[in-house]
Amino acid sequence: MAKTNLLAAHGGFEQPCPIRDVLDRIGDQWSLLVLDALEGGTKRFNELMRELGDISKQMLSLTLKRLEEDGFVRRTLYPEVPPRVEYDLTPLGHSFLVPMKGLVAWADEHHRHVCEARAHYRTSTR
Repeated sequence: MAKTNLLAAHGGFEQPCPIRDVLDRIGDQWSLLVLDALEGGTKRFNELMRELGDISKQMLSLTLKRLEEDGFVRRTLYPEVPPRVEYDLTPLGHSFLVPMKGLVAWADEHHRHVCEARAHYRTSTR
């Protein structure tokens, strides 16, 4: 099926599966952490770098661009010398915090069980 037909067949969206499309993007290593860091309000790039700690500049830049592309984050460039750039959550980004916090709470509550299951699997499959 050609791309134009695929787009037409799925309501104008390039990705036919909304679950896979969204989870692929926000399920990477850094997106949830960036969204969580921006929950407190507008931040500059270096503030995010400090808050996240072990993320590289390139990875933070790529993650912010992807989140901006998907409508979760707004990038505001101020025409000053030197230029000032700030990032904050869009209404879509704020709306995602509710299910994100549910997922984070579930992970916190069940992480020990997941780790135990992994250990059991590794020892039982040898």
